[in-house]
Amino acid sequence: MPPFLTTPGLQWRGIAPPLALSDYRVIAFDMDSTLISIETLDEMADLMGKKADVAALTEAAMRGDIADYKQSLRERVALLAGMPETLLDTVYEQRVKINPGAETLIKACKAAGLTCLLVTGGFTCFTDRLRVRLGLDDVRANVLEVVDGQLTGRLLPQDWGDLCDGEEKRRKLVDVCAALGVGPERAIAVGDGANDLPMMRAAGLSVGYHAKPAVRREVNVSIDHGGLDRLLELFA
Repeated sequence: MPPFLTTPGLQWRGIAPPLALSDYRVIAFDMDSTLISIETLDEMADLMGKKADVAALTEAAMRGDIADYKQSLRERVALLAGMPETLLDTVYEQRVKINPGAETLIKACKAAGLTCLLVTGGFTCFTDRLRVRLGLDDVRANVLEVVDGQLTGRLLPQDWGDLCDGEEKRRKLVDVCAALGVGPERAIAVGDGANDLPMMRAAGLSVGYHAKPAVRREVNVSIDHGGLDRLLELFA
């Protein structure tokens, strides 16, 4: 990658601003620490008194230190067995905060005709509500198994596969582009962690938001200060 060009808190390379949003047809967002300010799994663990154990695994996975993301996620979810389903509402209502600039960026993308995706290793109990709240067009996320009002510590397989990891994020982005009749070079991928890299490598424009070093090494755009809407500074 060439070196970054920079303005305070915003860096870019491999592109020549001003860009045109209408040149793109899809934008795919990660959820945790990208569209929202928290890691939902860590906050779920906090309510069970297990945040330190789960957060350490989450941080290692986002840095790219854990090769098997699927196994790491299953291990973290397993630690939450017995959690009352009602606490999921507590996490959403009391802890989920939309990151600054997210709604502005999504509104601008939708006005320019882009399909807005949410692709995450997180869970449908949160993404279903965020999809409505933010007006997103499509979602790929994981389903927590609940029996008798409690989490079992397992994830349910879905018709597209067993678990949404980095490769599944990439596949979803590519599939949506294909359904629209365009190549992934006309997609924007926005994320912060190592499991976002597969979709970022497929997309025509990759954007790291307050991203981990492994992500910053590869992206076209790095937003290091301010909100997600800072991406719009690179568009006419």
